[in-house]
Amino acid sequence: MSTAPERPMKVLVYSDDADTRAQIKMAIGRRPAADLPKVEFVEIATQPAVVERLDRGDIDVMVVDAEAQPAGGLGVCRQAKDEVYDCPPVLAIIARRDDGWLATWSRADAVVSLPLDPMAVARAVADLMRRRVGDRLPAV
Repeated sequence: MSTAPERPMKVLVYSDDADTRAQIKMAIGRRPAADLPKVEFVEIATQPAVVERLDRGDIDVMVVDAEAQPAGGLGVCRQAKDEVYDCPPVLAIIARRDDGWLATWSRADAVVSLPLDPMAVARAVADLMRRRVGDRLPAV
């Protein structure tokens, strides 16, 4: 019997490239871990649309493509962390391991480098989903 909450968790996937968004979604899967609810994906291709969607306050986890154009995912992450109240945790997908320092600057909560390892992506998203669930539990 599953102990996962019934409501799906919304995962925003930001990239200007539809193939990249599809690869990220495939790596995460419908349920990245048995103890978590299913995932509902929100695909977004532009920075203004990310800001608009985050302002709704219904996103649980955000995954950003550092190579997105014209607004890179790390800049989008930094803006969200600076401007969005209760910003969801963010997984940054970077092209080069050496870009890890940029991910730190962006205040990403987790980082995975290309080529995508589906296990690493699913594990990172699952950890961020658990963090989000924990953040929303009432204090005892």
